[in-house]
Amino acid sequence: MPGNPVLVVHGGAWAMPDDAVDAHLHGVRNALAAGWRVLERGGAALDAVEEAVVIMEDDETFDAGRGSFLNRDGKVQLDALIMDGSTLRAGGVGCVERLRNPVRAARKILSESPHVYFVGEGAEQFAAEHGVPLCENKDLVIPREMERLRDYQRATANVPQKDGNDLFAPEISHDTVGTVALDRDGNIAAATSTGGTLNKAPGRLGDSSLIGCGCYADNLSAAVSTTGWGEPIMKLVLAKWTADRVLAGNLPEWAAQEAMNNLQQRVNGHGGIIVLNAQGQFGIAHNTPRMAWACKTLKKEDAGIERGVL
Repeated sequence: MPGNPVLVVHGGAWAMPDDAVDAHLHGVRNALAAGWRVLERGGAALDAVEEAVVIMEDDETFDAGRGSFLNRDGKVQLDALIMDGSTLRAGGVGCVERLRNPVRAARKILSESPHVYFVGEGAEQFAAEHGVPLCENKDLVIPREMERLRDYQRATANVPQKDGNDLFAPEISHDTVGTVALDRDGNIAAATSTGGTLNKAPGRLGDSSLIGCGCYADNLSAAVSTTGWGEPIMKLVLAKWTADRVLAGNLPEWAAQEAMNNLQQRVNGHGGIIVLNAQGQFGIAHNTPRMAWACKTLKKEDAGIERGVL
């Protein structure tokens, strides 16, 4: 029996300054519009999350695609995952340097490969062989991020980086993007895409593209996408942890909040999360000062920056 579609988008959770609010709201609303165009014409949730994430990868406001944070060597390295809740098929890429839209490559892996995950040059080769164009890494680098990296490296040149807490503080931008969707056929899907953290070591992989950590989807439980400090999120396999709470009978709104509580209490982590079940119920939560998000159903559309602040 056909149902009512739902789409939820996030664009990062951190201590977002006032002068960044409008750009983030504009970005998540544009992503929402792109994903909704797919759902309103009866398209699949999988297609909707892909199209929504592409918009944010192309928007330099976010830490995804062009304009992402630079690693320690001054390069952009990107990660992405997309997952289909109806089949549990997933596709992910990690540490790619020549893809404008890593979620496109992730989708090709889901659809056209028996594998789930490709990294580095192998991921780029697979993408090119399946019609996803490659670019030069310099095409993904923008002056704002070159300056940000120089400033950070200069400020921390003589400061020990024992545990990375300064680098991953809530005040440091965490603009990872993600989307969850429910289509008219009752299927759910999720996608997450990121450029990682500022000044990260080359080859560092965060939670965003790891199945069950930063992204997960199962029609029997929930579609989940996270944002924030990746290392603590990975330790808890937080997306799957949250989906399991929904499978146990909890509402997505409760599960999302409990996920943030668990993240804080167990591993002193911070970030945000969006959760959606196959009945169209969803939750948005974060334990940072601000989170960019947007949602749409047949009945209403909403977007905000400060929902559920702790």
